[in-house]
Amino acid sequence: MRRLERGHGGEGRVRGGWRGLLLAGLAGIAISACDGAPETAPAPPALPVSLHRVGTAGMALDTHATGTVRLRRETPLAFVNDGRVRTVQVREGDRVRAGQMLASLDRVAIDAQAQAAAARSRQADAELRRQRELAARGWVSAARVESAVASAEAARAELSGAQFSQRFSTITAPAGGVILARLAEPGQTVAAGSPVLTLGEFSSGFVVRVPLPAGRVAGLAAGDVADVTFRDGAAPPMKARIIEIAGRADPATGTFQVEFALPADPALRSGLIADVVLSGAGAAAAGLAIPATALFSARADEGFVWRYDPASRKVGAQMVRLGRVSDDGVEILSGLARGDRIVAAGVDRLSEGQAVKVVQAEAR
Repeated sequence: MRRLERGHGGEGRVRGGWRGLLLAGLAGIAISACDGAPETAPAPPALPVSLHRVGTAGMALDTHATGTVRLRRETPLAFVNDGRVRTVQVREGDRVRAGQMLASLDRVAIDAQAQAAAARSRQADAELRRQRELAARGWVSAARVESAVASAEAARAELSGAQFSQRFSTITAPAGGVILARLAEPGQTVAAGSPVLTLGEFSSGFVVRVPLPAGRVAGLAAGDVADVTFRDGAAPPMKARIIEIAGRADPATGTFQVEFALPADPALRSGLIADVVLSGAGAAAAGLAIPATALFSARADEGFVWRYDPASRKVGAQMVRLGRVSDDGVEILSGLARGDRIVAAGVDRLSEGQAVKVVQAEAR
């Protein structure tokens, strides 16, 4: 019995020893786990930056563009019916007066049609008279007279059309001007409405037509003045003013045509290439520029800037579409608005969401 009790006591001591070791091990693991927990990294210090306010004075680009001189009214002239061209009496560059004959069709077929129409009209009128005489005697019904009336009217309409074709078998100048294009030659058969000549009318005056993207058109208005110079000194420098801005973009290019009226000058010719510079309020509203040092990751016509959020005092990347580059900076076509604040320099030190400290107040 004592041996048995000693056995039980030894077993109890062994079990108690293992339990103590297990608890001690778990406590050690817990302590070591607590000792090895990663500490929260401290927030990086705010980096000092200088800011630029988009649209500040001195950073608005003048609008430079290239256009073509045209007479404002350039009219294509055509025959009203098909036919063979008999004569074209003018060439490109010829000056013409109002009412001057410019081209004519061969009238053999046209005159024959007119003669046939005249004969049918006479016949229909004679038949109408006869039917009315018979109706007066009571020999024909009123319906026969009405039919004769309709036939006579149809014949007269046919004759009127044939005479119209005769009258417009020649092209005359609707106004004084210059021949800009000669598109047909004698002996050529042309379709009705197919242009034969293009006439530029002097009375309409000369204009410069300039295609501009939507970003530059937005700030322009009729009456804005521009400086115009001409390639190779073809005409003296002069002032022009906007008289028309297209209501919709060209579907092929996406640009809006802006028309500038030019003063009368004998040196002006349709087709001259003109350089147009718009400055002042209209140009300032049309173009925004930022310092080139504010850009990063620029490629082709796109790039990025760091835009500053005054509420969080942090910066975020903003993609922008780029335009021209000049001494004033880089033109921004989209992505920024007037009044936005961006980091002006040192952009390679920053990252998304970086806290910054403004050390130089932006210009206002």
